[in-house]
Amino acid sequence: MRFGICSKAQRAGELRSAGADFVEENVQAFLQGTLADQEWRGMEIARLSALPILAANSLVPADLKIVGPEVDFEKLRGYIGKVVARAQKVGMKILVFGSAGARNVPDGFDRERAQGQIVVFCKMAAEICGRAGVTLVAEPLNRGESNIINTVGEAITYVKSVNHGSFQCLIDTYHFWLENEPVEELERAMPWIRHVHVADKDGRVAPGESGNADYRPVFRVLKHAKYQGAISIEALEFNDFETVGKRAIAFLHRQWDEA
Repeated sequence: MRFGICSKAQRAGELRSAGADFVEENVQAFLQGTLADQEWRGMEIARLSALPILAANSLVPADLKIVGPEVDFEKLRGYIGKVVARAQKVGMKILVFGSAGARNVPDGFDRERAQGQIVVFCKMAAEICGRAGVTLVAEPLNRGESNIINTVGEAITYVKSVNHGSFQCLIDTYHFWLENEPVEELERAMPWIRHVHVADKDGRVAPGESGNADYRPVFRVLKHAKYQGAISIEALEFNDFETVGKRAIAFLHRQWDEA
């Protein structure tokens, strides 16, 4: 299994020393879809990276709305087109659609209409991603962070509505556990799971650091389904790769082997 860390590509050397296989970047910081092409320096960073930049999260900035009365789909199309083109240039395969600020349903806004807007956006983005060989994955976010797409089960309803091979699903153990989803829900979702985020439920710290996290039930489901994707550590205040990073990667390998 390939284990990576969400961080800046400029720190890929440290990640590699910790045992990571890839970097997961941030769309806003790295692909920078609102920046003009002549100002973008992502290719230079990618060429110098000690590890492949496999994925990127934080797809859409909060002020570029996907849901609500202010949605501008043509602006979204231009933005996503730029992001995906740059992802393709650096060899990136996965774009993570969390983006709570952009997708949250405004107070008083019709929820069914909001769901329809998300489907329209995801269909448009999936078509662009498909032409570039990139997969967009929906990320369920806990109710404390988002008021829509909170569970794996809910995310799969969007995947089915969009019905495009380049739009699939992600599981994030932190959100999964916080929402108290059963592993049976993950089992049902496995045909559409293409990426995984991991962090301990307590404090959203790096895997193993809380002292009471057990990833083996989740890993057993992944292994039984012959999951071929990758797993990224996405933890808060996670910068000490030399010690904590190395410890977390080693912990994940042990948990995977024991699952």
